[in-house]
Amino acid sequence: MRVAVGGIHVECSTYNPVLVRERDFTVLRGEALLRAPAFAFLRDYPAQFRPILHARAIAGGPVAAPVYQALKGELLAGIAAAAPLDGVYLAVHGAMFVEGMEDAEGDLIAAVRQAVGPDCKVAVSYDLHGNLTQRVVDVVDMFSAFRTAPHTDVEETMRRAVGMLVRSLAEGISPFVVWCPAPVVLAGEVTSTVDEPARRLYGSLAAIDREKGVWDASLLVGYVWADEPRATAAAVLTGVDAEVLLAQAAALANAWWDAREAFSFGAPVGDIDACIDAALASDRRPFVIADSGDNPTGGGVGDRPDMLRALLARGVAGAIVAGIADPAATDLAYRVGVGGRFSTGVGAALDPSGGPPAEIAGEVTFLAEAGDPSDRQAVVRVEGVSLVITGKRGPFHRLDDFTGLGLDPAKAAVVVVKSGYLVPEIRALAAADMMALSPGVVDQDVVRLPRLRKTQPLFPFDRDFAWTPAPHCSSRRSRG
Repeated sequence: MRVAVGGIHVECSTYNPVLVRERDFTVLRGEALLRAPAFAFLRDYPAQFRPILHARAIAGGPVAAPVYQALKGELLAGIAAAAPLDGVYLAVHGAMFVEGMEDAEGDLIAAVRQAVGPDCKVAVSYDLHGNLTQRVVDVVDMFSAFRTAPHTDVEETMRRAVGMLVRSLAEGISPFVVWCPAPVVLAGEVTSTVDEPARRLYGSLAAIDREKGVWDASLLVGYVWADEPRATAAAVLTGVDAEVLLAQAAALANAWWDAREAFSFGAPVGDIDACIDAALASDRRPFVIADSGDNPTGGGVGDRPDMLRALLARGVAGAIVAGIADPAATDLAYRVGVGGRFSTGVGAALDPSGGPPAEIAGEVTFLAEAGDPSDRQAVVRVEGVSLVITGKRGPFHRLDDFTGLGLDPAKAAVVVVKSGYLVPEIRALAAADMMALSPGVVDQDVVRLPRLRKTQPLFPFDRDFAWTPAPHCSSRRSRG
């Protein structure tokens, strides 16, 4: 079995004006792809894997068109060079948006299908926050998506996709995909699979997998911060029995629709001031506040200073704010050095519409070693706040993100992270926590954002409409 491996994995908010550039991607090529921890599991399968290219970036704005075209071209050239192929496995996100293009995954996967021809098997894996179209369904043979949010089953999902591909090739069986979109698109933070009703709905997928004729059942939440027609929830099934697949897809999509009013935040929420009020009133430390509207791992810019400005105005002591992306302010901190003092505006550096900057006067307490200026991180003591400023967008989701900067978040009174739902390591740190429904391009109060590209009524932007499930088969069913 000769199987090519590749993909482009990025989640893009159409409300974020900051383009994803070439420097934002980590690109694995050739044997480096097979050696990477994310793909090490491939050695467990009896296939000759031909690693081509896998490019990944943290969530952001649209991908610059020339960058996408270059990555796509390299992937297609590598696939052509690896021919003849029996299969292709593509690990993608599902919510990539390229400037000037809608349905970027559809463009990419359809181009791969055209390159390999109709008989080569194509398997894909998605993030559950991906958005799907009939164009994708018609050109793939197998589909799987994450079943957890926060995502703890990444390898398991990739194994499901590759396992189906290897099974198809080894047994000479041609599965196909059925999907049923539901006109609901919700923020990831109200659909975490550790909370109901998502926990129950995702918990049902394993039983559907065991139905005769079903190979895999997936359920997409969709990506709400992409204002494009394909952004909806969807049930997606792979298998060989059309009748069973269609019925299960319709039932699963209908279950999501029926639960649409039941989704809610798993953590206490409030506006910025309400979160600070709760932190000051609590004796539990550290009190973690998620600055959700500017979450870079959800597509936020990562440079808004709203939380910092509020903490300083309230005179909060013993707080850590991690972090604010501001290349100019970070460079200034490096110029004055540890122990140096400076005054500057911080924030709204990448997206000025998120301003005005917060005016600060502080002392530099830590500078991280960095060969590339864009990797610089500085800690500045501003009144009672230890502020992390960075040369580029990025999350602070691990304890070593803090300890590597000389910070001990366990001893802080308040810790602010630009996040939505807390990832497990930060949740374990928090003695108490709240999610701030802060402004930004990934605003959790999604109806505050304009929805100009929807082509049908869509919950929660629309509420007074009826819907009946209408599952669709892949056109590849007739070729099996």
